[in-house]
Amino acid sequence: MADARSSGPKSGSEAGLETGTQSGADAPHIPVLLSAILGAVAPVHGVWLDGTFGAGGYTRGFLDAGAAKVIAVDRDPLAFQMAAEWAPGYGARLVQQQGVFSRMDDYAQDLDGVVLDLGVSSMQLDQAERGFSFMRDGPLDMRMSQQGVSAADIVNTAEESVIANILFQFGEERASRRIAREIVRARTIAPLTRTKALADLVEGCLPRAKPGQSHPATRSFQALRIAVNNEYQELFAGLMAAERALKPGGQLAVVTFHSVEDRMVKRFLTARSNAGGNANRFAPQVQQDAPRFTLKSRKAIVADAAEIAQNPRARSAKLRVAVRTDAPAGAVDAKLLGMPQVKEWL
Repeated sequence: MADARSSGPKSGSEAGLETGTQSGADAPHIPVLLSAILGAVAPVHGVWLDGTFGAGGYTRGFLDAGAAKVIAVDRDPLAFQMAAEWAPGYGARLVQQQGVFSRMDDYAQDLDGVVLDLGVSSMQLDQAERGFSFMRDGPLDMRMSQQGVSAADIVNTAEESVIANILFQFGEERASRRIAREIVRARTIAPLTRTKALADLVEGCLPRAKPGQSHPATRSFQALRIAVNNEYQELFAGLMAAERALKPGGQLAVVTFHSVEDRMVKRFLTARSNAGGNANRFAPQVQQDAPRFTLKSRKAIVADAAEIAQNPRARSAKLRVAVRTDAPAGAVDAKLLGMPQVKEWL
């Protein structure tokens, strides 16, 4: 995403995109950590793939910085509608591809770089009819692709235990069982079809939020959105697709906004760079494959105070950058990445 979102996946307080505060809900669309990314991968050249096109901030940033071409991928058709006014100005240097970034290696090979900005887009939150926002009443939808299973389908048909598991695993919601129980009770009276109805239900299950805290429904809405859009699986598959699509020397830059996704990205890059070391110095050395990536830094890059002041959504953002080696791509065990998994809900 180029403005704090993903065509795949996001969580925690959702990078401040929607906390029930003025700064979160009404902040302009500003690409998070764009300057930091451009600095980390400089000099920008060749063909890049922006796997989370969104409002186009990253794509335009890379094209303006010197990329010969950017392949802009997003599952949301709205992203390409929004780009209609400015995209023609870049001519053949901008290629728009509707789809998911987990299939990026089907769209392109021998890439000089891949950039991913994970999570929900502010453009999606701003439209009540998309059903992502608990701050704007609308149909309980949350589908980035505008196709498939909706959030309403889950809350109105899934078993109570499955709903509780989604809320806990994907939203880290401690009151998941209580909320799931209330959802099932409420739907026996009438289906839950509106965002406000669900937000009010969740709010009634939890203590009143203190000043400065996120809205009580933040974690539940995040969890449902992740489930609807299969965001963690998309991230897992997308990281492997990037490994297959990048040329030797190609760079992978990933911006995350919450601990689960950052953990997955960190563990993937650590494992693929053989940077984990030997956990037990007395244990026999384990034979390791040749590293597929080299890390530009072991520590994540975060926004400085000036960017946070300008764009509060950058507060929880973390950037990790790695460079592809010439070792053959391979498979990764999802369990090694700590990816939360939930039983199929429908």
